[in-house]
Amino acid sequence: MFKYAITRKPGQDFAHGIATSNLGTPSYELLLEQHSAYLETLRALRLDVIVLDPLPGYPDAYFVEDVAIVTPDVAIITNPGASSRRGEAETIESTLANYRETFHIKAPGTVDGGDVLMAGTHFFIGISGRTNRKGAEQLARILEAYGKALTVVPVCSGLHLKSSVNYVGQNTLLMTEPYGNLDQFREYDKIVVDKSEEYAANTLLINGSLITPRGFPETRKKLLALDLNIIELDVSEVRKMDGGLTCMSVRF
Repeated sequence: MFKYAITRKPGQDFAHGIATSNLGTPSYELLLEQHSAYLETLRALRLDVIVLDPLPGYPDAYFVEDVAIVTPDVAIITNPGASSRRGEAETIESTLANYRETFHIKAPGTVDGGDVLMAGTHFFIGISGRTNRKGAEQLARILEAYGKALTVVPVCSGLHLKSSVNYVGQNTLLMTEPYGNLDQFREYDKIVVDKSEEYAANTLLINGSLITPRGFPETRKKLLALDLNIIELDVSEVRKMDGGLTCMSVRF
């Protein structure tokens, strides 16, 4: 069970963040409405939600998941793969230090939290354009020191591993088709989203409920088989900035 979530209010400069989508110009007012609904959903799922202030000059800073990884034992402050985001981590470390012993990923290693998937007690580390092998090796040493098992996975589709693969409980992974036959996931049951609904793979499991993006009916049908409470949220403006549901909080 998660008890806490760290989040950050989006800044007015959020539209200047790193993005590759061609989904149109995002609206700050609508983003704030969607972010507020996200926070209320976390609170409804019995999380104590910590909301950090916007961070001027760091338009992607509300994607807090990328700068910190928190396990039941330890917090790891990452070294993000995008140079424009190196500076965000300092503002979250003081908060996490109240709850966990903290470690750091150091250059030349890079890690984005979006590439680190916790599936029960097992961790998957994605090697991507944001997380390199030197960073993954540092993270592995920290996790192994706390008795955690882990597997390295090449990110073959999507910005981050969790853009395409997420744990939805019951030894089951929700994923896009390119990951369906990877040997690293052979011990898990799989729900593969339709190609037209790949964005819905970024679904978030919290305390027995699934938070999933609104507007993906085929994925919702598939998730119903898990017999979990399903909550759909509109994250259209986050999607325009290459973000998703997992990106906007650090849960522990």
